Amino acid sequence: MNLELASVSYGVDETQILDDVSLTVDAGDVVTVIGPSGAGKTTLLRLAALFERPTEGTVRCDRTDPWALSRDERLALRRRIGMVFQQASLFDAPVARNVDIGRRVRRPWSRRVRDFVDRLAARWLRNSRSVDERTLEALELVGLRDAWDRDAGSLSGGEAQRVSFARALAAEPDLLVLDEPTSDLDPRNMAILERAIDRVRERDHGVLLATHDMHQAERISDRVAFMLEGELVEVGPPERIFENSRDERTARFVRGDLLYDENELPA
Repeated sequence: MNLELASVSYGVDETQILDDVSLTVDAGDVVTVIGPSGAGKTTLLRLAALFERPTEGTVRCDRTDPWALSRDERLALRRRIGMVFQQASLFDAPVARNVDIGRRVRRPWSRRVRDFVDRLAARWLRNSRSVDERTLEALELVGLRDAWDRDAGSLSGGEAQRVSFARALAAEPDLLVLDEPTSDLDPRNMAILERAIDRVRERDHGVLLATHDMHQAERISDRVAFMLEGELVEVGPPERIFENSRDERTARFVRGDLLYDENELPA
């Protein structure tokens, strides 16, 4: 899927959150969005995932404006996009069921009923629990294939986030949208998810990711986008953004300088 945000703005009541943002994510691209808290990164991702409609401008998926389509047609497009949030949200159920449910809810009801009957038959014939191979493949990508029958409540925070990632992967999305998915993870869990992102790229799927980790953005990105106060300041390959920024605001941010108005600081 090719994603294009063209001159997109978004506001709530009198508050302008995004202002005239244009960004593309092509198949096989990893585009990372960086910027301070409150810059509008999460709102940008929600627009890209079709959770919110822009107040101005256009979001296009494969050159189609989803907000000009019928509800059912837009839902079909949205099902081609997987999103992973900063905090894992799992059901009180085994790992395999948590992963599989994201894929199952995307199917038409007739297919869901047929698959349910097939699973019941398989369990009765084998007298054992069956797990879909695509679910196991997704767990394999995040290093948890052998944990398919564990209860979600027994997982560590890092493992739970990896299961959330596997749930998005199992639905085989054309575009993966990730909102700081590794912000609370230890280096090992972070490395596992970064490897999974690289596998997504190898499958020619696009990835749009927000992160506060500058080293991560430099490691995994094809392009980096810097946001500040709802504005997309600069977009480019990581070597230019981090070593030869065209905008002084970008250079100050990647150096670690604070970007603030001194008049806003307490006396």
